[in-house]
Amino acid sequence: MTGGKIFRGLGLPLAEAVAISGTRIVAVGSDALMFELAGPATRRIDLGGRLAVPGFNDAHQHPLPLGLMMGQVNLRPEYVRTLDQLLEAIRAEARRLPPGQWIQGRGYDDSVLDVERPPTLDELSAAAPDHPVIIFRLCGHVGMANRAALAVAGLTAETPDPEGGALGRDASGLTGLIQERAKQLLTKHIPRPTTTELVEAVDRVSSFLNSQGYTAVMDAGIGFADGMEDITAYRAARDSGALSVRLWGCLFGNPEGIADAAWEAGVRPGSGCEMLRFGAMKVFADGSAGGRTAAMTEPYLQGGHGLLCFDDAQMHGLLAKYHAQGWQLAIHAIGDAGIAQVIAGMRKAATPEQPLAGRRHRIEHCGFLTPAQMAEMATFGIEVVPQPIFLYESGETYITNVGRARAERSYPMASWLREGFHPAASSDAPVSTTDPFLNLQTMVTRRTFRGTVMGGDETIDIAQALHCLTYNGAHSQFSEHRRGRILPGMDADITVLSRDLLSIPAEDIAGTQADLVLLDGRIVHDRQGEVS
Repeated sequence: MTGGKIFRGLGLPLAEAVAISGTRIVAVGSDALMFELAGPATRRIDLGGRLAVPGFNDAHQHPLPLGLMMGQVNLRPEYVRTLDQLLEAIRAEARRLPPGQWIQGRGYDDSVLDVERPPTLDELSAAAPDHPVIIFRLCGHVGMANRAALAVAGLTAETPDPEGGALGRDASGLTGLIQERAKQLLTKHIPRPTTTELVEAVDRVSSFLNSQGYTAVMDAGIGFADGMEDITAYRAARDSGALSVRLWGCLFGNPEGIADAAWEAGVRPGSGCEMLRFGAMKVFADGSAGGRTAAMTEPYLQGGHGLLCFDDAQMHGLLAKYHAQGWQLAIHAIGDAGIAQVIAGMRKAATPEQPLAGRRHRIEHCGFLTPAQMAEMATFGIEVVPQPIFLYESGETYITNVGRARAERSYPMASWLREGFHPAASSDAPVSTTDPFLNLQTMVTRRTFRGTVMGGDETIDIAQALHCLTYNGAHSQFSEHRRGRILPGMDADITVLSRDLLSIPAEDIAGTQADLVLLDGRIVHDRQGEVS
């Protein structure tokens, strides 16, 4: 690659060209140097002044569920902004599917809908009276079901709330609202996808992520889609070539997850290869700030403190077990009360034989932490994997739920970098859009979709933002020695962009596209067909 700008990594000088041999980068420097290295069989790619960066790494998303959900009703705010639009989408799916078949939808945002609430039980039931319906808010922690779905699941007003979850109720009985671990009361009745369908979903989502510039992702909950079949599908997709993004596997470790079954099947921390490696364990401590289920010490403006999914003894027992087994802990905690429970559990899990140092245990999201918690995490080497895109998509809801001052302190990217953390920017898709350029723009501007600036002192520059979406992702997966920078000896995972992010105005970042994507030196995306 010659004739452009090469972003080698944060703090490193730009280069003009890069040379690749096989799967590795062999040289980075000037055009003249690369021309000297070229031979008669060398393939040359003219960057034409474009910017090349390390391949994007989404350090927390759910690619397999995302691939499956591409076939479900899309209720995200980009497509559905009124209650009528939402209900018509459900009616259209009901017309398409035979009676009795489940209708699943994902991504509604009640704060964006014109009525500023989710559909009611009556509305959802009238839209599809002959189909069980379940739809989830964009955070994935809260949803709504219709009467047919409640009936299939056998849920009534007398059904007790499960631990760490809740069913919505009023004077007339169940309202259709489902929160946190109550989701399983319904989802366990939905027919599971076949292994073939799972592999097809991996293929579909891999190509989609490549088209956005990604060469690596973490699946932050293997087992969510279909238990142990998720592992089978990922291995089959790897072996067939359908998996075209490097995947850091994080097993679903809640009691209803696959941790014990995977251990019995021989899945061990660090097992796998450079395309598919299992390394982390996921446990949920709380819910979402948008859905008011994240556990907070200070109440929400509407009342309530959110939900802890487990009491301290249960949570600490799970963390101790997985720490002792050698897993990297990747624990979901958004509210400061949830974060406190997780920090305490990680500290209790440490032993002289297995200290915390070097384990790179992670708190996923970590949105509403306190300065004292940040200092404690730094002391014990606990890393953070945030989703800056949440500020763009859900920042207005945060302001509504917790007030402007608390909302502006959330997801403090600048503070994390300043304090020596490696915040690995991610999307949590399908909770949020996978668009890396909107994520980058949000890190630089901290603007919501309505233009509100969410704590301007926590903005970072574009080079730092690229660092968070490339190197820090690799660091979170113990692969920074191979990926995340463009240097000799590193894997040839490179993304060529349609715009020079280092020189354009911040408001233009989100319009950028990935023109070329290389994985191990092999082209996996060519937007304009310029190489193929």
